[in-house]
Amino acid sequence: MHKGVLIWDVELLSTAMGISEEDTVKYFTDGRRISFLIERRLCNEVAFGTLPESEGAPYDFKDHSGRIWEVRSVTKQGVYFCPSNMKGSGRSFDEKGFIDKLDLVDGYFLADITTFPVVEYWTVTSDDVKNMYLNGELSKTSDISRDKVIRLTKGQ
Repeated sequence: MHKGVLIWDVELLSTAMGISEEDTVKYFTDGRRISFLIERRLCNEVAFGTLPESEGAPYDFKDHSGRIWEVRSVTKQGVYFCPSNMKGSGRSFDEKGFIDKLDLVDGYFLADITTFPVVEYWTVTSDDVKNMYLNGELSKTSDISRDKVIRLTKGQ
């Protein structure tokens, strides 16, 4: 299991982007915005891996051993494990597609962005996610609250 923290310099980011430090923190605690950066930092600094050639790939990166990983931001609302194309307006959850995804990837890096600029991360295997789903610990659409996912996965 990988565990650790990613740290950002809010003052430097704020200056570089030309926005206030408050807006910088607000921006980077939105999972839609920071996920791209977290994927790259985890791939480069932690997994020493490679990114896929296309953003449309069915995984976020391969580690130095060839294991396939997805990255998920843990927000105040929680986290989901289904493919991102099953989330959002006009999209629907497909259980077979979700299980297929679990069979494809070795696991997930979870990054708790609620504490930005210090973002704790840890991993959970796809088998553990599948067991949480089958045991009813995830919702029927693969969502789980922040507190519950931390309780169920962080200590592994």
